[in-house]
Amino acid sequence: MIIIMKNQTPTREISAVISRIENLGYRVHLSEGEERSIIGIIGNGRPIERDQIARMKGVEKVVRVTKPYKLASRDFHPQDTTFTVGNTTIGKSGLTIMAGPSAVESRSQLMESAHAVKEAGAHILRGSAFMARTSPYAFQGLGLKGLQYLADAKAETGLPVITEVMSPELVPVVAEVADILQISSRNMYNYALLNAVGRQQHPVLLKRSPSSPIKDWLLAAEYILNHGATRLMLCERGINTFETETRNTFDINAIPLLKQLTHLPIFADPSHGTGRWEIAKAIALGAVAAGVDGIMVDVHPHPEDALADGAQSLKPKRFVELVEQMKGVAAAIGRSVDH
Repeated sequence: MIIIMKNQTPTREISAVISRIENLGYRVHLSEGEERSIIGIIGNGRPIERDQIARMKGVEKVVRVTKPYKLASRDFHPQDTTFTVGNTTIGKSGLTIMAGPSAVESRSQLMESAHAVKEAGAHILRGSAFMARTSPYAFQGLGLKGLQYLADAKAETGLPVITEVMSPELVPVVAEVADILQISSRNMYNYALLNAVGRQQHPVLLKRSPSSPIKDWLLAAEYILNHGATRLMLCERGINTFETETRNTFDINAIPLLKQLTHLPIFADPSHGTGRWEIAKAIALGAVAAGVDGIMVDVHPHPEDALADGAQSLKPKRFVELVEQMKGVAAAIGRSVDH
């Protein structure tokens, strides 16, 4: 349920409504716009008298929210969410580029990648020290050693870092290095992990499970937001379909739809969405045209030798070309890649 306050309602009247709701045992989420404020009510199962609330001073109307996700909903939070990571503002007119190797394989590999993506225009360095893999025999990442390499790359290049976290007990450890915690597609339904990253109050990027409908994805986001965390991004990275020529089927429909449903920044991962570097570039440009707030792309200096996801990784030279092409598409829709 949301309470829409009248235009330019005095703060004392808004506070009175909030106090009334909290005294009934509900939690409140306040969204303040330039003209109107919206009070979101997080229910506890107890009934609430809508008519009594509607008669309070400053209240324009009380509206029932039918969507199962509340805090992620644009009904609760009409304005787009924006926040800053390092020197980069996420969620405004500028597109944010996250780039780097899928896996941290060695210090030299990561450093070469980090300098290459920074020179090309990336804002955030990606690379996994811990990896969720389908096969137990596949490369699982370097673990704590990989985290140290990420810290070294961050110190040397100045780029903020995003890396995957796989279990609740690792959240504070990874958060010491990572500027953004990444929840992989395989862990989207790991509710203990979602709760843990929400309690950490750290920026989070939540990837969509390949078998997840959008409603489940937004409900997963709700777990994180429910702890008071606000710096959350969603990342489309492809879904399972009958197609076998690509790793996944990139759901470009999700981007404009999510822009209607949620206030959270939306990212696209065309590398995992396709599994093929030669078409990932085209999908990245399509995602920019569809309205994403940022792109995450795999870049590896020697993809033929990569221990993970080499087939979907761009060489640095091709990444430079992609960034230049993204600038053109972004400009055509009134956005920019340069922050």
